[in-house]
Amino acid sequence: MSVSPSDVLPDCHADFDQRIAVDTTALAWESSPSGTVWRKPLYRMGGEHGPVTSLVRYAPGGSFRSHFHPEGEEILVLAGVFADEHGHYPAGTYLLNPDGSHHSPRSDPGCLLFVRLRQYPGADRPRMVLDTTTGEWRPGPAPGILIQPLYSQIGYSERMHLERWMPGTTRPRDGHSGREEILILAGELCDEWGVHGSGSWLRYPSGDAGLFRSAAGCQLYVRVVLV
Repeated sequence: MSVSPSDVLPDCHADFDQRIAVDTTALAWESSPSGTVWRKPLYRMGGEHGPVTSLVRYAPGGSFRSHFHPEGEEILVLAGVFADEHGHYPAGTYLLNPDGSHHSPRSDPGCLLFVRLRQYPGADRPRMVLDTTTGEWRPGPAPGILIQPLYSQIGYSERMHLERWMPGTTRPRDGHSGREEILILAGELCDEWGVHGSGSWLRYPSGDAGLFRSAAGCQLYVRVVLV
C-alpha cells in the first residue's frame, strides 16, 4: 500500500513536558492538500490526520472541499474573512465546530486563521460562533487584566479566553493548575526567556511556574488544559 507524503509529516512540539516559544513570523509557510491554503504548524502529531495546532492562510479565493472534523475544530480569525456554507466570519470571530461536524471552508478575499484540529472530542460540545470585537470584557486574574471568555464546559478540561493587559501589568504563572498555551495577538509579553512579540506562540507544561509581565501592554489568546 502506498503512503501519501502528507501522512508522514514530522511531529512538531509533541512533548507536552517541554516549554515552547515560537516566533511564528519567522516560520516558513507549508503547502496544504488544497493548493490554495498554507499552514505554519505549531503542534502536530501523527501527520496529516493527527491533532494539529497551526496558523492557516487562505489565498484570495482559496478553499477546501467539503470535509468532516473528527474530534472537532477551533478557529480564531486573525485577519480577512473566513467563510463556509453556514456564514461569513470576519477578523475577530471565534468558532468551535464540534466533533463530527462538516463544512466546505473558503475565503473570497483571503484570511489568516489560528486553528486547532482533532483536539476536542465529545459529541455534546456545542457549535459556537462569537464576535470577540463586541464581546464583554470582565476583570481578570490580576490588576490591569481584562478577560473575555470564549469556551469552557463542565466535563471537559479546556478553558479558552482572551486577555487584555494594560502597560506595566504582571501576572504569576501557576503551572500547577494545568498546561497553558498563549498566542500573542498584539503587543509583547515577557517571561524568564525574554520578550515575546506579536505573533509568538508559547506553551508552558503543567507544573511550570513563573511570572509574566508586559511593559507595553498586550492582547492574548489563552488556553489552559486543567490536570
